Amino acid sequence: MKKNKVKKQRRDKIRRRVRATIRGTAERPRLSIFKSSKHVYLQLINDRDNMTITAVSTKTADLQKDLKDKTSVESAKLIGEALAKVAVDQGIKKVVYDRSGYKFHGIVKAAADGAREGGLDF
Repeated sequence: MKKNKVKKQRRDKIRRRVRATIRGTAERPRLSIFKSSKHVYLQLINDRDNMTITAVSTKTADLQKDLKDKTSVESAKLIGEALAKVAVDQGIKKVVYDRSGYKFHGIVKAAADGAREGGLDF
């Protein structure tokens, strides 16, 4: 139990440090990722207006049939591509990537790669 608490504290410290320096705007929103034990969530956030522009996750009903029988890394890549498609349709091409204190590998990297392949620039 102690190991998990230390990992969460480390991630929270990194997350606070990063959020102090990056801000999302309407022209260049912040692409934030959150991983739970079962799901992956991606959001485009405008920090100036304190609003979420769009969000996609593994719980999104439209993506359920595409995500069936996929690994978590494959699912994250598809989620990234889906978010990029929605963002490009709204006229957003550039974003600031916020990995929320997670290490840049596995699910976090796959989501970023999927968003890049979908047309987002960061």
